Amino acid sequence: MIEIRTHGRGGQGAVIASEILADAFFREDKYVQAFPAFGVERRGAPVVAFTRVSDGEIRERCEIYEPDHLIVLDPVLIETVNITAGLKDNGWIVVNTNRPMDENSFPGSYRLATVDANAIAVKYGLGSRATPIVNTAILGAFSAATGLVGIEAVLEAIKEFVPLKKEENAKAAEAAYKSVTIVK
Repeated sequence: MIEIRTHGRGGQGAVIASEILADAFFREDKYVQAFPAFGVERRGAPVVAFTRVSDGEIRERCEIYEPDHLIVLDPVLIETVNITAGLKDNGWIVVNTNRPMDENSFPGSYRLATVDANAIAVKYGLGSRATPIVNTAILGAFSAATGLVGIEAVLEAIKEFVPLKKEENAKAAEAAYKSVTIVK
């Protein structure tokens, strides 16, 4: 089983991202599970969402404490939340950032990929300049970095799942897929 934890803030689309990712894996004949963990959160508050993927039935029904991979929609969370808690060795950390990161950004044996999902979201009119909605872009970067799910499945899931701006969201995912930077 592959377990993915997504860190973001309310309004960035972390929960929708986990659901789209699960749908993309489902399109590739996997068993999936996606769910959020939040209470009475407000826009801008930290949110965590979870995605499980397996070749067989998934019976676990709890939060993911030892993820195989991480998706980080807001790089500020790196400074305020221990996002790598429980992350397995050699797991991918895919971060939305326009700042350079290096192999020392996260101590431990992790693989790191970055993409400026904010700029991509703004380019395609997803959210506003002040609060871009980066969820679909980061999924394109996740697909490129990890190779776990194909970009075509991600694009199909986006086009079926997102309620508005389907083409713009798909283009954002494609742009991120092509512009992801593998750091280590």
